[in-house]
Amino acid sequence: MDYLYYLFVILAFIAVVLFLEGTYLVWNAYKGPEAKQIERRLRTMSAEAHEGENLSIVKKRLLAETPALDRLLLEIPRIHHLDKLLVQSGVALNVAGFLWLMLMGALAGVVLATVFDLPLFAIIGAGIALGILPLLYLLNAKRKRLIAFELQLPDALDLMGRALRAGHAFPGALKMVGEEMPEPVAGEFRTTFEELNYGINLKDALQNLAMRAPSEDLRYFVIAVLIQRETGGNLTELLDSISAMIRARLKLLGTIRVYSAEGRLSAWILGILPFVLAIYMNMVNPKLMSMLWTDPVGLKLVWIMLLLMVIGAYWMRRIIKIHV
Repeated sequence: MDYLYYLFVILAFIAVVLFLEGTYLVWNAYKGPEAKQIERRLRTMSAEAHEGENLSIVKKRLLAETPALDRLLLEIPRIHHLDKLLVQSGVALNVAGFLWLMLMGALAGVVLATVFDLPLFAIIGAGIALGILPLLYLLNAKRKRLIAFELQLPDALDLMGRALRAGHAFPGALKMVGEEMPEPVAGEFRTTFEELNYGINLKDALQNLAMRAPSEDLRYFVIAVLIQRETGGNLTELLDSISAMIRARLKLLGTIRVYSAEGRLSAWILGILPFVLAIYMNMVNPKLMSMLWTDPVGLKLVWIMLLLMVIGAYWMRRIIKIHV
């Protein structure tokens, strides 16, 4: 009888251990670190998937965490342009989080302007200014990331060329760039390699790469690889030629930026100087400056001044921005 009792206890213990182990395996398969990592990789798929390209092999990038909010955001026209901008900037936010951040910024601007007892147009202006501040940050992050990507691209193409000469296949060369190169070029090429592993064809994977990093130099690489796949040829020599061309373009662009530095500095000074003088004059003589927003003629002058400043800033930007 005692033996049967001990055998029952042992079997019960083994059953509990197996139950706990099975529960852990099920949880790890759906909620564990590896599952979350795979989900993050899948969600880096191109935002173009929302625009009609149905790639059911991978998970679509969500606009919000909750399905109801995601469906609501999908009804907004051109919302995918914002989603694409988030992907290109590398900011770890979805569309819902970014819109919430803009809303909080606008409310903060309205509250601050109300606390300082500013006029109505200043309150509206403060709300708009702080509301679009996250968008300006997003555009700046995209610009900086794209510049870093273009600077790293020639080295990445050289590495791919050496990998192909060593006998690696094209996906293996992409993987090597993703492992050896720094961010952001490593992350984008690694995502392309993972998309190829998930079963996406080479054309779609390279087009997604060009969407996530909207660089003309990268487009040359994508077009050259796709043409080479159809017509044949020496891909290593092609990569070397594209790398040399990109380096020459970057060198010329650096020279132009040096020559146009004075114009860019003048544009910044001319754009900031009126606001600095207005703040200084308002601190020295508030009664004199109050005429600009208390008198109807003053308000008209303010709007005309702002319109002329916007036109002037756009014109100076067109002058100093030289396309290479």
